[in-house]
Amino acid sequence: MPLEVQNLTGGYTTVPIVKDVNIDLQTGEWLSLVGANGSGKSTFLKLLIRILSPFQGAVLLDGKTIHSQPANIVAQKLALLPQQQTIPAGLTVRQLVSLGRTPHQPWWQWELNPEDREKVEIAIQKTRLEKLSERPVENLSGGERQRAFLALALAQEPKVLLLDEPTTYLDINYQLQLLELLKELNQEQQLTIVTVLHELNLAARYSRRIALFKEGHLWDVGTPANVLTPDAIAQVFNVEAVIINTPVGLQVCAVSSL
Repeated sequence: MPLEVQNLTGGYTTVPIVKDVNIDLQTGEWLSLVGANGSGKSTFLKLLIRILSPFQGAVLLDGKTIHSQPANIVAQKLALLPQQQTIPAGLTVRQLVSLGRTPHQPWWQWELNPEDREKVEIAIQKTRLEKLSERPVENLSGGERQRAFLALALAQEPKVLLLDEPTTYLDINYQLQLLELLKELNQEQQLTIVTVLHELNLAARYSRRIALFKEGHLWDVGTPANVLTPDAIAQVFNVEAVIINTPVGLQVCAVSSL
């Protein structure tokens, strides 16, 4: 298993937000974290990526605790696409994606070697950014910018990719483009994916498993059909809902607030 979470508790200063979470990810799995605002989803992701240190418990990457490993070693296996990115002024798409090779370079190496340049080009091709590769990142549309930062993450060659609300600020067309691209990477390369998603129907459509969070606790985890039930949605989101079978699988129709 590439990623294991054992009795994980953590948060900010001394206040626990995520409480005693246990979960394992299989290679090539797509897990989505869903829950109401403030349920601990993004905090849990920050604990997985070492932005926060746990109060107790551990996150294991390939069987080793990530908080005891050097940052560059973790970054060779684990990558994050954050919800909000800092846009470096004047940096082109290719230059941005090249930063993804930093964890694989010795500290004294400033220039990319031929292998690194090849990895950058592969990441650009996978995200279909060839025609935009010399354009400044700040001049891209929201969907194009999201793909550029995804290419940066892919250039790290991670085994596990974490994405914090990757569809936020994107219209439905760009949402589907991004998620279909992630689906290709997940299926063709066995890339393990963890997404924080607000949109239940997108989570149900693309995820193999869903982790349902409530007040920092892992309420339930399992397939969309097993987790996204009317009772669970009422308990976690305080919403009455009906479940509909559609051509793209199970979808949730919210009826009213409870």
